[in-house]
Amino acid sequence: MKPKIIITVAISENNAIGKNNQLLWHLPNDLKHFKDITSGHTVIMGRKTFDSVGKPLPKRRNIVITRQNIEIPGCEVVNSLDAAIGLGANEPELHIVGGAEIYKQAMPITDILNLTIVHQVFEADTFFPEINMTEWEEVGRADYQADEKNALPYSFITLKRR
Repeated sequence: MKPKIIITVAISENNAIGKNNQLLWHLPNDLKHFKDITSGHTVIMGRKTFDSVGKPLPKRRNIVITRQNIEIPGCEVVNSLDAAIGLGANEPELHIVGGAEIYKQAMPITDILNLTIVHQVFEADTFFPEINMTEWEEVGRADYQADEKNALPYSFITLKRR
């Protein structure tokens, strides 16, 4: 049985995900949501995403994709998305968590999109690929207004491939 491929990402209204290798917003509820979804599972990320996080994500198996011949303590390092998926072939779920190039490669084989939509347009240099909604069905949604801890309105949306 092959694992479910799940993209977990926070994007803005204009699909922005980052600028200068940094996130564009700070939403504590989104960070908690990300942790809840991915804890206990395998996360797959590119090296630049790993660099922006700075350390392996706790309570998760971390697989980092890079063309460089490097070792990263606490992570398994591979040179392609296919190799990363091969390492996780016996897992029930593989969570693709960034960055833009890895998302682009993973979109055609992804089963579920866990989206946080931040309801604002941002200037950015890194974007999530366009989502063709004819290929996806919304199976979950929760909308939130800005509050004292989360400065922007946002939605948690789960899409399943049709």
